Amino acid sequence: MGSVDSLTPLRGSTSARTLTDSYTVGPFPATGPRRAPSPQPVRVTALVPSPEVLDRLAACAEAADVSGEPDRDAVQVLRESGLLALVVPKSHGGAGADAVALNTCVEQVASVNASAAIMLFQHCAVTSRIVENGTPAQHRDLLPKLAGGRWLAASAWSESGAGADKKNLATQARRTPDGEWILDGAKSFTTSAGLADVYLVLAQSRDDSPGPDGAAQDTGYGAAGQTFFLVSGGHPGLLPDTSMRLSGMRGSATGFVSVRECRVPDSARLGAPGVAASIIARVRNSGASLGAVAVGIAQAALDAAHAHAGRRGLYAHQAVRHRLVDLATQVESARAVVERAGRRTAADPGMATLHSKLAASEAAERVVADVARFLGSAGYVETHPINRFGRDARAVALMGPTNDLCKELVSLPWNR
Repeated sequence: MGSVDSLTPLRGSTSARTLTDSYTVGPFPATGPRRAPSPQPVRVTALVPSPEVLDRLAACAEAADVSGEPDRDAVQVLRESGLLALVVPKSHGGAGADAVALNTCVEQVASVNASAAIMLFQHCAVTSRIVENGTPAQHRDLLPKLAGGRWLAASAWSESGAGADKKNLATQARRTPDGEWILDGAKSFTTSAGLADVYLVLAQSRDDSPGPDGAAQDTGYGAAGQTFFLVSGGHPGLLPDTSMRLSGMRGSATGFVSVRECRVPDSARLGAPGVAASIIARVRNSGASLGAVAVGIAQAALDAAHAHAGRRGLYAHQAVRHRLVDLATQVESARAVVERAGRRTAADPGMATLHSKLAASEAAERVVADVARFLGSAGYVETHPINRFGRDARAVALMGPTNDLCKELVSLPWNR
């Protein structure tokens, strides 16, 4: 992030270093308006959203925000960009990116299209769960499809009435005499609903006792006896519904997904039966942070403030310059917290990831609100992107784990 960001060549670069996955990126320049694209050739790999990709995603964001429809064009851009390969191991055709690289790339996408960024983040989150918990057969079958952009992945965990902590699931998974599973239930707030090619569905498999790895322990998120299943988007028993009209992230195709008498083989199960809660508990230790989406939105708002100041000749005023410095400090601080989470150098990496989501999402809302006031009447126009940034920033706080749940997860050990 602060020291590993040249994924958007618009910001330029002054030096380079090598990450653990051997690709080179450069740091942010001093805070200020974005630089014009360099006339020099830009190295483009699967880890780098090119200027063309960012421009196309920016155009998609404007159109989807107006229509409120699932952004199929943005998904097509992601499929073609190579970014869906980020966390797939190189052995299966991916880029093998670490959490720092993932957070950096997600931030860059979010700075032009937050809906596309959350779809990318969720795809990578599901892909990482497959990498960590999948069988060799699942790796051989799924990972090349996910890396090549043929398949977009989505998570179907949330549901009405279950609460943010996913402890009271109504979706049930029951075994059949021949060893298969039948899933029944309905999921809500599923990103990429109707667009994804594979869904990671969380279900209560009541007949399964907790496994030996501690699934019965209260992790604060999920419950004993829950199991993950990978269900194809084309399965006749899976029905997406994108009638939900969101005020933010309007292109993210966030909606409902129902599984009705959805029969899947045991090979569709991800991880051991009944231990999904333990898988969920380990997610935060990955360092991948939704805070990266918030940082991208905050940076976009800061860029809008600089563009306004430049057009109006406001840099001559010390008060304006200092106001922009205060905003930039908030953005840079949030970026640093997210980067630290990605590096997993904290004494408790999982806690650092939770803190990064809280800090970055709250900073993004503050920065966007301050920029909106700075713009004055210029921003009080429906079509000004600052209004989209505000709605998108609010959405990050409501995404799982929600900010309230993050606080509960951080404080849970204090009450034991």
